[in-house]
Amino acid sequence: MAENSAENVNREKAKESETDTDGNSNSTAVASSGSPDDAPADFDKAIVASGFGRFNLILLLVTVPATCANMFESTTMSYILPIAECDLHLTLTDKGVLNACAYAGMIISAIPWGYLADTKGRRKVLVYGYLLTCICVLGSALSQNFIMLVTFKFFGGLMVNGPAAVLFTYLTEMHGPKYRPNVLMVVGMITSTSTLLLPMLAWGIFPRPWDFLLFGSLDIHSWQIFLFVCALPSLVSGLVLYFMPESPRFLMSQGRNEEALEMLKMIYHVNTGKPKDTYPIKSLILEVPSRDAQKDEAIYTIENKSEDKVEPVKRQSRTLIESLRAGMQQMKPMFHKPLLGLALHCYTMQFCIFLGMNTIRLWLPQLFASMAEYEAEHANEDDSATMCTILEYSVNKTAETLTNHDNACAVPKTISMDMYINNIIVSFCGLVGYFFAGAIIRLIGAKRLLTYGLLVSGVLGIALYWSINSLTTIIISSAFVTVSGVAVSSLLGAVVALFPTQLRSLVVAIAMMFGRLGALSGNLLFPVFVQIGCVPPFVMVASVMLLAAVLSYFVPNPKKAAFT
Repeated sequence: MAENSAENVNREKAKESETDTDGNSNSTAVASSGSPDDAPADFDKAIVASGFGRFNLILLLVTVPATCANMFESTTMSYILPIAECDLHLTLTDKGVLNACAYAGMIISAIPWGYLADTKGRRKVLVYGYLLTCICVLGSALSQNFIMLVTFKFFGGLMVNGPAAVLFTYLTEMHGPKYRPNVLMVVGMITSTSTLLLPMLAWGIFPRPWDFLLFGSLDIHSWQIFLFVCALPSLVSGLVLYFMPESPRFLMSQGRNEEALEMLKMIYHVNTGKPKDTYPIKSLILEVPSRDAQKDEAIYTIENKSEDKVEPVKRQSRTLIESLRAGMQQMKPMFHKPLLGLALHCYTMQFCIFLGMNTIRLWLPQLFASMAEYEAEHANEDDSATMCTILEYSVNKTAETLTNHDNACAVPKTISMDMYINNIIVSFCGLVGYFFAGAIIRLIGAKRLLTYGLLVSGVLGIALYWSINSLTTIIISSAFVTVSGVAVSSLLGAVVALFPTQLRSLVVAIAMMFGRLGALSGNLLFPVFVQIGCVPPFVMVASVMLLAAVLSYFVPNPKKAAFT
């Protein structure tokens, strides 16, 4: 939940506009040639004039499957690990790799997707990104071995990272300043709710005896049907977004103001039901000089009505090298005091938080499945399902499956209903925590909540070691996932408030990359530490959360300090 909902922090903070050098526009009248009411409008004024109504509600409905696709891609593996163990001959290390491989794809693809979104358009990235994600998910559903599954999950993470990030940019650019915070809050609620859908889908699909051959050679099991179903949100998102308009904000940034104006008129018409020609904005300010149309791209022009016609300055679309140079120029302040130290401070915290939070979150289904299986086997005994007992049992069962596969997997693996219920409880607690996060931040401040939340998370992380039964494990893990999720939101909120406007999007993007690197590292290290002993995995989780808590104490208070 948290790594996706944190993406929505200040996406509307875009790059500063470039200044027109000659006063001409390919789609606007000169500002001084008309009355103030007819003067070219900036984007915020234009989008506010388009209103809020049916179009915005349709857009939020489209966001539901898109947000589910984002969440499903990074989380589905954690639910199939217990049931696919026999079919894929999985070791504990293999399970860690499956949990981590999507994050590896996300880390690698962050910069290329950002470049494509800023040069080719938001809509294209959303449509192609989600359709390619759907193909990768379908490929993982047809996987017949571990290597195939890892490969498709890696490419799935690589593909979904683009549309997942651009979705928030697209949403903020389709709403005026008044509605942007509320819209992002709604998206966060949808993200939290989507975490509830996975255990419910698993509950409905895994117990079914769905085992058959597809095309005469592909073995299909219930966990693969589960992955097929999880491909639907990305497929629906790609198809529906094809019929949605391009972001007017992007079109303006490319000097395509006439197209942007047409899009705004369409939004106005859908929202108000009034004719397009009654849209109050007649022209838009020119953000970049005019440029030639590229292939498959229409750029409309209108003549300047002034008597002295000046030939517009032509500028080609920037190449990748030029874009990288411009980006490096913008990033220069990040490599000097005081921003460099503060940025590294925040990145380290993000790495630690995601390492601890996503390690526990993604291994909970496996732990709950082992717990339910152990309790079923020892129902008539007095042995309590302590965390150490469960981990030892899980390691031994996995080893038995590998060394004596025919006997251990002779009977189809069944998962107790308790596993699904326990995961639903944890997900529901995370959703409830999200509802209260905003109120708590307003009450005690983001910095205090960050420090206290991380301290509590560190204590809860080590407390799992002393869990004596399944009920205690559910309570502690629910509290851990909820509190650490709120801490992530607090950290990103502090980052946004501390850094200059022109660097905020960049800092948040790099922070999320470090966070995913932490999630990748944690899921690879957890099974290694589990095989060493019971204590190391929980010491790892607790230590990184407590380290983040100590670091958070030295983060400047956003209300008292800001760097410009």
